[in-house]
Amino acid sequence: MKKIFYVLTLVAVLCSCADQEGEWFDTPFVRIATSTGASSTVVLSDVRNVNTYSVYLSSTPLADDDSLTVSYEVVVGDGLVEDVDYKVVTSQNPLVFLPGIYDMPIRIRWLKNPVDPAKDNTVTIRLTANSKGYNLGYPGPDHKQSEVIIEKRNN
Repeated sequence: MKKIFYVLTLVAVLCSCADQEGEWFDTPFVRIATSTGASSTVVLSDVRNVNTYSVYLSSTPLADDDSLTVSYEVVVGDGLVEDVDYKVVTSQNPLVFLPGIYDMPIRIRWLKNPVDPAKDNTVTIRLTANSKGYNLGYPGPDHKQSEVIIEKRNN
């Protein structure tokens, strides 16, 4: 009976230690990523769909009477034309994070149209500012995920 008690205690201790694994930041930040969590992606020219790129807030909960605004810009390469190759569906800029909200979408409708491979066929969504001075992108000198780059390619 004592052996069973010791084995169960050991299992409980080992299982409880795994709950705190992962990377944690003390600095609040805002980041943007694709639906898979990447900083860049490719969209094929024969696809017609709406893709979502999410802006995430990583901070302690906002006060009930408080909110965070996050501004962004959409930079388009010389090979793409709005309403021919793509259409930015999200009109809200800045995005408003109310208390309890930790992600907001930016949606782009991709239109079926071939591209000139010799040109810059990218759309970059770049976070530019926020109302609380939080880091844009992950904390650190590289500011990873402060922007997401989408490249449109022919099949």
